Amino acid sequence: MKYITEAQYAEISHCFPPSRGRNNHTNLHILNAMLYLAENGCKWRALPPEFGPWHTVYMRVSRWAKAGILARVFTELKTRFGVDLRAKLHALDSTTVKVHPDGTGALKKTVRKASAARTAG
Repeated sequence: MKYITEAQYAEISHCFPPSRGRNNHTNLHILNAMLYLAENGCKWRALPPEFGPWHTVYMRVSRWAKAGILARVFTELKTRFGVDLRAKLHALDSTTVKVHPDGTGALKKTVRKASAARTAG
């Protein structure tokens, strides 16, 4: 399951910072994990085991986002390969969608007030 091949990564590798310390996962590996998450819309913890520990991927992507590296990578992907990545989010919950009280199972008013015409007659 590869989203970006090694040949494609070689063309955009200049956008990434050099590796530091002990790295078990390459930048290409982390980038493909991030693209998997974006495509499938799953949670970080639901990342398949072939991408490694979800926390490792999360921390690296988080650092890239804060440093502006992801913006450079996305711009480079768009100019070189025509890949346009846009993050869209649609969320609905009870604070944004209000339901009429009758739709929630609330009891209906059954006590009726006598009309003025009946009481006068």
